[in-house]
Amino acid sequence: MIKIICVGKIKENYLKDLIEDYTKRINKYHKLEIIEVKDEDSEYKEQENILKVITPKDYIITLEIEGNTYTSEEFSEHIDKLFLKTNNITFIIGSSLGLSDAIKKLAKESISFSKLTFPHGLFRGILLEQIYRSFKILNHETYHK
Repeated sequence: MIKIICVGKIKENYLKDLIEDYTKRINKYHKLEIIEVKDEDSEYKEQENILKVITPKDYIITLEIEGNTYTSEEFSEHIDKLFLKTNNITFIIGSSLGLSDAIKKLAKESISFSKLTFPHGLFRGILLEQIYRSFKILNHETYHK
């Protein structure tokens, strides 16, 4: 399973449509679950909300500006290798407060998609698109150019 834990809800309909579209596409390849936890006024409260939905079997990947970077091909290979080790890949997207040190310490790794800062909802769409692209690459299907 791929699980995406996100702090905050998506308010914009165009982003909801984007996320729904890629969720459907990914579910044709692999089970995907998106869990939204409440955004709070403190990093500690957000940390507690995230900890409630993490399980011991999750292979946790935090999404952070300081994380490792991959090309789309490298990302797809990495996902493929991870599924040989684990059945549960869990991505965590923080809020504008960032992720607490406690959450970062739980992570097996952190990934950065850019040094740029993205709006939360848009980044969720970008992550989903890259996961979908990974499955297309791994299955040698046309999409990735």
